[in-house]
Amino acid sequence: MTMKTEMMGSKKMNIFDIPNVPMTEELTEILTQSKNVRIERVVSTGQVSPNGFWYDQGENEFVLLVQGEAVIGYENDQIKLMAGDTLFIPAHQKHNVQYTSTEPACIWVCVFYY
Repeated sequence: MTMKTEMMGSKKMNIFDIPNVPMTEELTEILTQSKNVRIERVVSTGQVSPNGFWYDQGENEFVLLVQGEAVIGYENDQIKLMAGDTLFIPAHQKHNVQYTSTEPACIWVCVFYY
């Protein structure tokens, strides 16, 4: 399960401010969006894709891992990401999340676009 929130209006935030709640679910916040672009902050604390699950998104995704470590899996490969790494995932590229660190939590900035 993913908990989603949406930020509206002109509001300052700090990408490292994480709510002080139990992080049993991945936290996804829409930072801003328009007709063709959506920018999200995702906070993961050990959450991974269910066994056999593949994302097959209809939009391109640019990922920046701001903090933590993660592994993104593809059908025949996997990519380890460290803080500061970026990754481009083209639309309909099947992928999943195989690992996210807990200490520190993974903080992602994801840009989805057509």
